[in-house]
Amino acid sequence: MQAYILRRLLALVPTLFIASVLVFVTVRMVPGDVVDLMLSQNDSGQMSREQLLEALGLDKPMWTQYGKWISALVLHGDLGHSLWQNESVAHMIAMRLPVTFELGLLAMIIALTVAIPVGVYSAVKQDTAGDYITRSFSLLMLAVPGFWVGTMVTVFPSIWWGWSPEISYVSLTESPLQNLGQVIVPAVILGLSLSAITMRMTRTMMLEVLRQDYVRTARAKGLPELLILVRHAVRNALIPVITLIGSQAPILIGGTVIMEQIFVLPGMGLMLLDAVNQRDYPVVTGVFFVVGLSVMLINLVVDLSYGLLDPKVRHH
Repeated sequence: MQAYILRRLLALVPTLFIASVLVFVTVRMVPGDVVDLMLSQNDSGQMSREQLLEALGLDKPMWTQYGKWISALVLHGDLGHSLWQNESVAHMIAMRLPVTFELGLLAMIIALTVAIPVGVYSAVKQDTAGDYITRSFSLLMLAVPGFWVGTMVTVFPSIWWGWSPEISYVSLTESPLQNLGQVIVPAVILGLSLSAITMRMTRTMMLEVLRQDYVRTARAKGLPELLILVRHAVRNALIPVITLIGSQAPILIGGTVIMEQIFVLPGMGLMLLDAVNQRDYPVVTGVFFVVGLSVMLINLVVDLSYGLLDPKVRHH
């Protein structure tokens, strides 16, 4: 197991390297120039364009800039400094990451809490009224965009009841209840949106497993139906579902970007949008690097979980 984990971690290195090169180059190909923005907003002091390029380190060729950035990352764990605030990108991400992590974790917990039990129920009660209701609910969640629901939740309550999301964010350490009140609504919206495809996958795999010979044999032996479902059906049906959950990690992170914007949550998504608008290259590159690393680690955890669900799967 240890050797398998080590190999997977080492395999992350070339993947992260290629991803970092693509992000580093792509960000700088976005139309618009940070120097022009600074000059137009008088944020350059009395410096000329050439002096500002030199001060920001943007006068060097792109491969030289990348070499300097990757060297600082590998040797010192330094993701660079913001071009606008001259603040460490690593520090900025460390301040914003807990908000995004909390929102994403709550959304995933809600998605799994809804999707797996409902998917199992829909399969067991196939072609009944409950099955049709749950399938219609999953189709509705697939058809309705989460950002639209989030917008409606912020607009209509403010018109009808004078309620609107808190603008000033309260951290979890300051007031857990107040923080939960701010995060729970976008987490529920994001979680329900994610639950739709997981629900349908769970139902499909449960129907397939329930038709297997070993399930029929267990029923013929007189085992209780609940025991058959828990020990035989659900455990085997969850393996493809776990794979799907791992593939939803990028969707989840992308969804938090929109929800943070709508509900004014100071997470990495809001910081990323501001950085893109300001052409703050180090911040954009740093955020994408951390997101890419997170997605890869999540998929590693998903791969390792197969051994827990299926004893036949062994990691060597």
